[in-house]
Amino acid sequence: MTTRPIRIAPSILSADFARLGEEVRAIAEGGADFIHIDVMDGHFVPNISFGAPIMKAVRPVTDKVFDCHLMIAPADPYLADFAKGGADIITVHAEAGPHLHRSLQAIRGLGKQAGVALNPATPVAAIQHVIDDVDLVLVMSVNPGFGGQSFIPETLNKLRQAKALIGNRPIDLEVDGGVTADNARAIADAGANVLVAGSSIFAGNDSATYASRIAAIRMAATGRSA
Repeated sequence: MTTRPIRIAPSILSADFARLGEEVRAIAEGGADFIHIDVMDGHFVPNISFGAPIMKAVRPVTDKVFDCHLMIAPADPYLADFAKGGADIITVHAEAGPHLHRSLQAIRGLGKQAGVALNPATPVAAIQHVIDDVDLVLVMSVNPGFGGQSFIPETLNKLRQAKALIGNRPIDLEVDGGVTADNARAIADAGANVLVAGSSIFAGNDSATYASRIAAIRMAATGRSA
């Protein structure tokens, strides 16, 4: 089974929105691989974050991968806006609409990488028949909607199941929710290679701390500092 490189993806949901551009620049310079962009609509999840115009506004700040996680329903009417706004990966939830395959086709048709996300109660089997249409599988390790939640331990079993389904396909396995330097090793051992971290990186919103926090998660996940 192939091993994909570990990627650390700070979630800007935990950033200081009053200086969002500076925050994005700080995590990019601090060693982030992806910039994780959590989009919430107050309908699919019980919170509202921001939309494509905000993402577009900070796109010029860095050339890092914009990893756009759409926690919205329906998602299809907004895919083009996020593609035009600078998303590199667009992830939709398996639970967000009745035509997942169509959504994934639409994302790829826009020239972007397609991701599918699974809520904690949704089995990996739900994506079995679209696995060849995705570039990324996102396993939620908290119930989506809010930052700062604790990692759900059962997620490790689910990651192992997702990794088995992926097999040797060139697909990233991402985990989002409650990721810290303390659990990063177990998460990586279960098969995840993209680790989303929000409050564990942005807590206190002091940009001087970001690089060391990103490095700590990476070191824990990989067993080495670089």
